[in-house]
Amino acid sequence: MLPTRRQALTGLLACTALVAGTVGWFWEVTDVPDDLNAFATQQNNVFYWSDGTEMARTGQVNRQEVPLGRVPEPVRYAVLAAENETFYSDPGVSPTGIGRAVVRMATGGDTQGGSTITQQYVKNIYLNQHQDVSRKLSEIVIAMKLDRRMTKDDILAGYLNTSWFGRGSYGIERAAAAYYGKDVSALNPSEGAFLAALLKGAGLFDPTLGPENRTRAVQRWSWILDRMVATGHLTAAERATYTVFPEPVEPPAVVGLGGQVGYLVDLARTYLESHSDVTPARFDLGGYQIRTTFDRARTAALGAAVKDAGPALDPAGRDADRHVHLGAASVAADGRIVALYGGPDYLEQGFDDANTSNVPVGTAFTPLVYAAGLGQGVQRERGGRRTPVHSSTRYDGDDGVVLTTPEGPYWRRDGRIAKAVNDNGRSWGRVSLRTAVVQSVNGPMMQLGMDVGLEGVRDTAAALGLLPDSMGELVPAFPLGNSRPSAVRMASAFTAFADRGRHTDPWSVDRVTLGGAPVAVERPESAQVLDPAVAAEVDDALGAAVREGTGRDAAGAAPDAAGKTGTTADRTAGWFVGHSGRVATAVTVFRMDPKTLQLSPLDGLGGTDAATPVSAFPTRIWAAYTKAAAH
Repeated sequence: MLPTRRQALTGLLACTALVAGTVGWFWEVTDVPDDLNAFATQQNNVFYWSDGTEMARTGQVNRQEVPLGRVPEPVRYAVLAAENETFYSDPGVSPTGIGRAVVRMATGGDTQGGSTITQQYVKNIYLNQHQDVSRKLSEIVIAMKLDRRMTKDDILAGYLNTSWFGRGSYGIERAAAAYYGKDVSALNPSEGAFLAALLKGAGLFDPTLGPENRTRAVQRWSWILDRMVATGHLTAAERATYTVFPEPVEPPAVVGLGGQVGYLVDLARTYLESHSDVTPARFDLGGYQIRTTFDRARTAALGAAVKDAGPALDPAGRDADRHVHLGAASVAADGRIVALYGGPDYLEQGFDDANTSNVPVGTAFTPLVYAAGLGQGVQRERGGRRTPVHSSTRYDGDDGVVLTTPEGPYWRRDGRIAKAVNDNGRSWGRVSLRTAVVQSVNGPMMQLGMDVGLEGVRDTAAALGLLPDSMGELVPAFPLGNSRPSAVRMASAFTAFADRGRHTDPWSVDRVTLGGAPVAVERPESAQVLDPAVAAEVDDALGAAVREGTGRDAAGAAPDAAGKTGTTADRTAGWFVGHSGRVATAVTVFRMDPKTLQLSPLDGLGGTDAATPVSAFPTRIWAAYTKAAAH
C-alpha cells in the first residue's frame, strides 16, 4: 500500500530534520584541526622483486610554495573557471553541492561531487581521501569555518601550493617546471588553462601518456579558456589568439627506472592504485614498500631472449626494420605476472609494448575459439543434420570455403558472401578441429566460430581474461583474432589450458606496507572457467602444435612446451603464446608509426623474405626464454 501524500511529506520532513540535526551536531563538535597533513615529510616509495631484493625507488615529491602574487592573474582565473568560478563569493561551500551531498547521504549514495576550492583545500591539508559520510560532513564544516578564518586569497594560495598536478609535482610552481620548464610567473593564460585541466585528474590529462589523454586534455583546455571568456576574465580577442594547444615538454627522465624496471614499476603502481584505497596523490607522498610479483631471473632471461633470439634489426639500413616493437609477458597459473619485456629501455620508450591494446592477436586467438566450441557443446546444422562437436569433428579446410549459418551462406555487409582464407592459399581438405589448431588452418576455426555463435566465443574469451574493450568486431574474422588484447592478457588466458580450466586475472603486487603497517590490496580470485576435460583437449592440441605443427621452432624449449603461433591476415603482427609447466608466456612483434600509431606490414623484417612467417621471431624468442627459464 502506497503512503498518502501527507505521510510522504511527513517522512520527507523527518529525514530533512534528521540530516539537519546531524549537520548541526557536526558543526558544534568539529573544529579546524591544528595539525596539517605531513606534506613536508615525503619519502621514496620502494619497490621490491618477488624475492625481496630492492628493485627501484621512486616517488620523491617536489613541492615549492609561492605567494599568490607570483601566480599570474589569468592563471588563477583559469583555475577558478575550471574548478570553482564562484570562489570569491561563496561561503566556502556550494549550496547546490551540499544539496546533492545531503540527498546522496540520505539515500545511501556516493558522497562525492560539488566540492569547492575551499573544500578541496581542506581535503589537501587536513583530511584523507575516503568518501564516507563522516568525512564529507567534516569537510563541509571545516570549509565553512576556514572561510571565516582565512582570506580568500590565502585559501587560493594554499590550494595552488598543495594540489597535485601529476609528474610527482605538488603545487603550481613545480607543475610549471614539470610541464613547461619555467617559473609559474612566466606562464601565459593558455598554459595556465592546461595546468588547471590537470586538477581534474593528472593521470587522465597528461597528453604525453597517450592519444586518449591528449584528446581529453585538448578538449578541457579549450573549455576552460571558453569559461574564462564567459566569466569575464579573458576577452574574446585574447581567446582568439589561443587556438593551438600548448604542448607540455616530455616528462623528465626518472633516475633508476632504466631498462625494464620502469615498465614493471608502472604496472605495479597502476595495479596498486586500482586495487586499493591508495590514491595517486597519496602515493606520491611516498613511504610505501611494495613487494611485486616480478621474478628477477625470469625478467633478465626474457630480456636476453629478445636481444639474442630476436630479429637482427638494422633500422638505419633497412626500412622494414624501422619502428619495430617487441613485447612479451609471463604469467603464472595463479595470476602472478612474473616477467615482462615492455621495450628496449623505459627511459628511451615509455610506451609499454607488453601492455598495449593496439595490436591484433591474429590466429593465436584460435585456441580460445576451440575451447568455446568444445565447452559449449555446439552442434552444426547442415541440411537439418545435427552433429555434436568434438576434437575429431571434421570441417572443410579448403581455401575459399563459403562460411555458413543454419539459414545459409553468411553475407557480408558489402553484399558479398563471406569465405575463409587460409595462409598461403593452401587447401587442406576435410580436417579435424584438432588438426586445424595444430596446423593453423583458418577455415574450420572461422566456421566453428559461426557455429558456436560469435557472442559465445566472445564470452569464452572474456571468461579467460580478455578485456571487453579489447574485443574485436563480431564478424567472420573475429575467430581469427581481430581482437587486440595485450601480451599480459594473452599469457593470462593460456594459463587456463595449463591449469585444468582454472583462471585468475593477472596481478602484480603481492603485499604493501606503509610505516611498517600492512596496506590492504585486493587480489583477484581464481575461478573455474573451462571444464577440465575441455582445457585438456585444447592443451593437447597446443602440445601437438609445438611437436608437429606451426610451432615446431619451439619444440626444443621444454619437454612439456605447448603453444600457438599467431599471424594477422595483413602481416602487421606476429605472435607466439604458450606455456611450459604452470607459466604461460606471450610474445608479440609489430611495426607501428610513432605519430599515427598505425601498424605496418612486417614484410622484410630482419632481412627475411615473404615466405617467412611473421610469427617466426616471436616463436624463437619464446623458445629461447622458456629454455633459459627452466635452468
